[in-house]
Amino acid sequence: MTTLTTPHDTTSAPAGPHRPGGHAPVPADPVARGTLTVPASVVAKIAAQAAWELDAVGAASGGVLGLGARRDFERRPTADAEIFGTAAVITLDVGVAYPAPLRRTADRIRTHVTDRVQRLTGLTAEQVDVEISWLHPAPVRGTRGALL
Repeated sequence: MTTLTTPHDTTSAPAGPHRPGGHAPVPADPVARGTLTVPASVVAKIAAQAAWELDAVGAASGGVLGLGARRDFERRPTADAEIFGTAAVITLDVGVAYPAPLRRTADRIRTHVTDRVQRLTGLTAEQVDVEISWLHPAPVRGTRGALL
């Protein structure tokens, strides 16, 4: 878990129970205004959601010890995150539709996850490891390979 202070350019706060009659000045120092605490589990969920936002990225579901597992594009991939100060290290386990250029697909996932984590948490995703654990072949077109 990490605690971040985020800059905020508002110079006054809304009236509240301790601010009768209007606005009170907000301290200019971000530390004096408060903190934002982001647990690693939240960063992992954001990363999994961000990967799932891309086309043809999914997760394995069901099964015991790999038996009976299905490829599922209706579920978010699994993710793990560790936080070191303001840096996050993220590991994603995804499945992708095949055929697709795997290196380019992993780079696209990595870039999107990095951007979303930065935008939503303020953390820098210093490392995003993408493990492609399964491929889902595209349906066969035409009659080649079809049963007659």
